[in-house]
Amino acid sequence: MAIRLILEAPDPRLRTISTPVEAVDDELRALIADMFETMYDAPGIGLAAIQVGVPKRVLVIDLQEEEDAEGKPIRHPRVFINPELFDPSEEQSVYNEGCLSVPEQYAEVERPAVIHARWLDEQGAKHEERLEGLLATCLQHEMDHLEGILFIDHLSRLKREMVMKKLEKARRARKAA
Repeated sequence: MAIRLILEAPDPRLRTISTPVEAVDDELRALIADMFETMYDAPGIGLAAIQVGVPKRVLVIDLQEEEDAEGKPIRHPRVFINPELFDPSEEQSVYNEGCLSVPEQYAEVERPAVIHARWLDEQGAKHEERLEGLLATCLQHEMDHLEGILFIDHLSRLKREMVMKKLEKARRARKAA
């Protein structure tokens, strides 16, 4: 396992449309392990392969909503290979989203509150599930990455430009430090 470099906006590779995974094999499982290690290290709750420069339709999510007795997050890692969404609810929900590729920037994004999804896991088993709440939002966010879309693309032009200016300012401050 290895921690991989997370691409940051405005890196053009983040705009790449990811291709379907052809085979669920050891090479893919190694990528998935790296993705989890990278995501936990960042730290984050979701990561798409394109964010580490691999244009494949695979993403990992771990909401880590619960804590153990020592206050450490309890991990519930989930892998989504070639995910598909269908039958989104008309009801919308708004979450203050962030992204490892747009570090330290957050904005409210409206998405369907309930979705249905189909995907393969890291063993190649098929899954289909109704998702809601943070998991539904996170899956939609990560699936946007597979289409070359960032959460800031859901914002008005003015808000998007403000976020990008803040991101660039933070990047310059990190380099100066």
